[in-house]
Amino acid sequence: MSKSRTKPTKKAAAKKAPELFAFKDLLSLKEATAADLEAIFKLAERMKKDPEAYQSKLKGRSLAILFQKPSMRTRVSFQVGMSQLGGSSVYMDPQEMPLGQRESIKDIARVLSRYCDAVVARTYSHGDVEEFSRWSSIPVINGLSDLYHPCQTLADLFTVREIFKTLQKINIAYIGDGNNVLSSLLYGVARVGANLSVATPRGYEPSEEVLRDIKLIVKETGAKITLSNNPFTAIKNAHAVYTDVWVSMGQEKQRDQRLRDFQPFQVNSAIIGKAPKDAVIMHCLPAHRGEEITEEAIEHPRSVIFTQAENRLHTQKALLLSLLTRKQKRG
Repeated sequence: MSKSRTKPTKKAAAKKAPELFAFKDLLSLKEATAADLEAIFKLAERMKKDPEAYQSKLKGRSLAILFQKPSMRTRVSFQVGMSQLGGSSVYMDPQEMPLGQRESIKDIARVLSRYCDAVVARTYSHGDVEEFSRWSSIPVINGLSDLYHPCQTLADLFTVREIFKTLQKINIAYIGDGNNVLSSLLYGVARVGANLSVATPRGYEPSEEVLRDIKLIVKETGAKITLSNNPFTAIKNAHAVYTDVWVSMGQEKQRDQRLRDFQPFQVNSAIIGKAPKDAVIMHCLPAHRGEEITEEAIEHPRSVIFTQAENRLHTQKALLLSLLTRKQKRG
């Protein structure tokens, strides 16, 4: 358990953010350490309690938001967050800035590096954000790709930590698709020493590459990762029950098959009734009410879904401040 903390004074809270990461970008959580993540969470906690202490920390700095896919939470939380820190942002949608079409990725990356101080990129292919990073001289943040969603995991784990005051030995049950959200959650949970019980339909498990990485990480941290095809097994000792959409962007042609395959994995009254009485309900949003989660579950008294969404703002502000106030170096 962490030591009790008194509310920081503005002078103490506004100290320079700690140096994080041995690299300049956040493309996934593969390379992040437990210390990196805890530093982000502590800073986000201080920023959430006393936002005014940080309102000019990034004055004069600018953030490029370059998206191939639509977004609400990622876009708005980064734009508002940068504004609250005293900086500015510019949003480029897929029509005006199609990566690799009107201009090559390497040219876009080098030009934006001359104009801005950081980039958030949301891409269909993780390879695109990796290529952008290779050519960019400023920090690049993955705002979601087909493989990973690291910013979501920062908010997820911060929310759990905020509720239970620790992440050590906390049991999270994830029910649904082995998608980009789950891949990032696996890395985050493995690093911080929490436990994750995953239940997916057969054929929808997380990737073998991710699972190989996770096996090595948990040997060091003591985290426990379990996989099954039974949602009731996953929730047995859960502190948090987490789900995500069954049909992600780009999977629309698979919709009918996925709805059939995932129906037994819906977070509903049966799941809530069998979960421990203090288990909270989580969803990264957007939610398809009546598909992966019911109206009752979303609006349940133990639902923390909208706190989870709010915390995207706080963790991303902490990430921006940390990346933009450290000495940049590549690992």
